[in-house]
Amino acid sequence: MVPSPFRTNSNIARLINHVSRQHPTTLSPSQTKIPNPKSSLSTTSPPPSSPHHPTSDPSIIYPKKSSLAGATGKNPPTTKSLTIKVSDSRNGAVPGVLHLPHNHDQATQSSTQATTKQQTRTAAILLSGASGGLVGPSSIYLGMSTKLTSLNQGIPVMRLDYRFPARNQYCVADVLAAMTYLEREHAISRFVLVGWSFGGAPVFTVAGDDKRVVGCATVASQTAETDGIERLAPRPVLLLHGLRDQTLGSWCSESLYRRYGEEGTRELKLFEGDDHALTRNAREAKEMLCRFVMKCADVEEREEESEVVKEKVVDGRERVPLMEKAGDLAGEERVE
Repeated sequence: MVPSPFRTNSNIARLINHVSRQHPTTLSPSQTKIPNPKSSLSTTSPPPSSPHHPTSDPSIIYPKKSSLAGATGKNPPTTKSLTIKVSDSRNGAVPGVLHLPHNHDQATQSSTQATTKQQTRTAAILLSGASGGLVGPSSIYLGMSTKLTSLNQGIPVMRLDYRFPARNQYCVADVLAAMTYLEREHAISRFVLVGWSFGGAPVFTVAGDDKRVVGCATVASQTAETDGIERLAPRPVLLLHGLRDQTLGSWCSESLYRRYGEEGTRELKLFEGDDHALTRNAREAKEMLCRFVMKCADVEEREEESEVVKEKVVDGRERVPLMEKAGDLAGEERVE
């Protein structure tokens, strides 16, 4: 039996207490000299005259071919680069990359006609940090999109950029436009939002007011503009953070954990000695995020699915170079 990714509140409380007790005594004097991390990467400056444009490099758009599809007996998922129209004060279109399980639309149409017209399919929307981008921390979004769409009960994934990065008002509109697009074009009405760094702001802002969001997960989130987490419960939340994060301090995720409250399912994982992008624990973080999305989507993790989740997609030496190529490290986010 594969353990649930959702821990009890009492277990998490013990985890926080354990880390708090152990962390100061395991660091050498030189290791404790950490620059003053921030609690926000949002900007109040006016947006530029033209929207942000991500890279069109094929290595960023299309994850490497892997044995995942063959391992699950499925045909390879489909991947397409797209832009989604956004209707707000700035209008324009937000770029993204959509990954769909093989025959997703046909299967959804058949299921809808045979059972009920109520749409119940779930998708994950993955958001990067204050400079935008498409691969996320340590490029784990590439692996997540490949793994989740390759499951026997595949889960659609959208890697979404921003028109105006680090400006939450416009980034929230981008996410809402993406949700509307997926609902209209692909019969998806349930969403799991995942955000890195600044990305926690649009994740929790949208989730706090939109019940189509069934779960939220963040990696090294900021605390600014995250009041929506206080309205998230009982929907689950997963918070990951490195204790050596020099961009946004790990206290940000600890604060979010407390603000979520005790009425729902919350999990906080603090990684000893790791940085803002969790470069030392990228594989574990990716597996935790995949399992969280699966749990929110009511996808059971059996032995076959477990093997898919554990499969290696991105080589460790490629993680940071891919972030640089995709623009995920073009702003204040940094890898220590």
